[in-house]
Parts: sequence; structure tokens; C-alpha cells
Amino acid sequence: MLVVALVLGLQQSAAGQRAPFASPLPGSGPTPMRPYGQSGGCSEEPAQFHRCAIAKMTEFNPPRTPDGKPDFRGFWNRIVVRNMENIEEHPETMDGSGGKSSIIDPADGKIPYQPWAAARREQQFAAYVNPSQVCSPQGQPKQVYGPGTFRVLQTPDTVFMLNDFAHTYRIIPIDGRPHVGTDIRLYEGDSRGRWEGNTLVVDVTNQKDRVWLDAVGNFFSDVVHVVERFTMIDKNVIHIEATIDDPQIYTRPWTMVVGWRRNTEPPLEIWESGCWEGVQGSLDQARYGRKSYLGAFPK
Repeated sequence: MLVVALVLGLQQSAAGQRAPFASPLPGSGPTPMRPYGQSGGCSEEPAQFHRCAIAKMTEFNPPRTPDGKPDFRGFWNRIVVRNMENIEEHPETMDGSGGKSSIIDPADGKIPYQPWAAARREQQFAAYVNPSQVCSPQGQPKQVYGPGTFRVLQTPDTVFMLNDFAHTYRIIPIDGRPHVGTDIRLYEGDSRGRWEGNTLVVDVTNQKDRVWLDAVGNFFSDVVHVVERFTMIDKNVIHIEATIDDPQIYTRPWTMVVGWRRNTEPPLEIWESGCWEGVQGSLDQARYGRKSYLGAFPK
């Protein structure tokens, strides 16, 4: 009886719970966060990184693969988006550094939600378990700033992106083939790439709507269209720009910036992730009385 009472109490308190790393309310004053470092001669603070990278990419001649394309092969770690708590500005917490918004357009750093979607975003954290907690694939663009280490492999007609979180990976054909049929939905979506000069442009469609963009509950629908642009600005740094368009959820397309820094310290390998479905998610459901987001929207 005591356990039942405690769980019910936690469920009631969670109903109005706001994430400690939620976007600050108007009038909150300066947001406490740790200072940003630098990579490739650019500050890792998102807006500054973007401005600096745009200038650098016009001058930098990247290393090349045997077929003449920019050589992204290697092992990479996330920069700019320092954690997955909130892609908008958020304060430092006991387990996160806080940070400026990774959104560069609109200029206010806010996701341009339709009113009903903004209201739903505000209740996500209290109502549901973060899908990452049940080790689901991250979706796009979250996979490029999600947990773990990344490995990139290239052939003349394909780019492979491997991630050590939950054994996820992306296969990106760059041979001009069309997207899969519109009735197919995939957690990682359907990626199709092309080279525009030194930039790898990846067009992503066919995603499921059962993932979040971060831990606070920012989300999209299954009609979302993502375009990512990967450009090397230094032999050890990649600038990544992602534009997200979803007319069911947002009032307009919006753009965020991410970065990768090359891992040059051995051992150069990806380790198996100790993450499997149900372990952390079950813990959170017992602790907070939250439902699984994966079952929130019947199809």
C-alpha cells in the first residue's frame, strides 16, 4: 500500500512537472550555463560557430577521397549541441552544461510551433518517457547530435554513418535513386545524398513521429522533411546545418546548427552500447508514472 501511495503521489506531482532544463520563461534573466570551448578556430556557441564556419568553408580545401570527394571518413564526436536536454536555450542542471539555442533561424532561437503544438510540447516531459530512454533510434537530425561516437565510411556511391548508441546506423545513397514509397515510415527516415561542391546535402523523408528532438519533448510529425548540409571547415571539424519543415506542426521551416569534431585519440573504434529496450524506460515509468511516448499516438 505504501508503494502504491508513493507512485500515485509521484504521478500527480508529475502532471504539472516542468523540466529543469526547459526553455527559460520570459523575464527569467540571464540563463546560467558553462562557457563554450573552441574547435577549428571557431567558438562552439551555436550562432558564433555558424558565422565562423560560413567564413571558413569558403576558403578551406578539405582532404579528398580517391574519387575526389571531401573525405569525411573517421570517428567523430558531437560539439555545439553539448547535450540532448533541449535544443533551445536552457540552464545548466546537475547533469548538463546548459547552452544557447542551436536554432539559427528564426533569429529568436525558438521553434516556430503552431499554437496547439506549442501547448503539447509543454506537457510532453511530464506525460511521457523520453523515447531515447527505451533505446529507440534517434531519427533525423537528432542522430547527428545524439549520444555516442560516430563513424563515417564512404564509397563513390554511398555514405555510411554508424553510431554506437543502440546499434543505429544510416545508409545514405548518393547515386541519384528516388526515395522509398510514401506509405513507408522508418525510425531513421529515408536518406538520399548529393554533393554540392564540398558540401554533402542529405534529404530525409519517411520518418516515424515516435521520436523527440531532445529530452524536453520537442517533436515533429510523420510528414517532416529534413535537409542536412555537412561541410568540413577544418581537417578535424564538420559544420552541420539542418532545416526542418513540417507544415502539420510548425508555422514555417526552421534551421539548427550542429558540429562534429574528429576523434584522433586511440583506440579508434566504436564500442558496443549497453542500451536495450525497456531498461531505463521501465525505471522512469516506475519512478514518475509516465507513459511510453511510443504508444501515445495509435496508428
